[in-house]
Amino acid sequence: MEITGKIIVALPEVGGTSRAGNAWKKREYVLETLETYPKKVAFNFFGERVDQFPLNVGDMVTVSFDIDSREFNGRWYVDIRAWKAVPAGSEGAAAAAPAMAGAPAAPAYGPAPQMPQGYAQAPGAVPPPPAVDLGSSDNDDLPF
Repeated sequence: MEITGKIIVALPEVGGTSRAGNAWKKREYVLETLETYPKKVAFNFFGERVDQFPLNVGDMVTVSFDIDSREFNGRWYVDIRAWKAVPAGSEGAAAAAPAMAGAPAAPAYGPAPQMPQGYAQAPGAVPPPPAVDLGSSDNDDLPF
């Protein structure tokens, strides 16, 4: 899976030694998407990828990740484990999503055009209200 956005938090690297005696390290980041309603996504790099993909606050990146869930003491925990990060808009990001290369551009939305005269409305459609003259009149029945 992939997500694109801006790095807004870069937490310090943490590490330790596993029960088996192996050293481990991980670094967590928070990315904010560039949507109308932005979402914040916390993810991490684990092991050698911590050094392979150093990210800084303010970087625009496309992150490739896997989602993993695990149970511990009756509770479930979700982990978003990143395995690649490339600058947003770079060749690496475009190569990672070849299916999108041939996709048509998103249409530019604006105000709806007026229906030309002579076209019928959809069955069951409510006709528009009659035009009302909003000129100044002392005979209106508004309470204010």
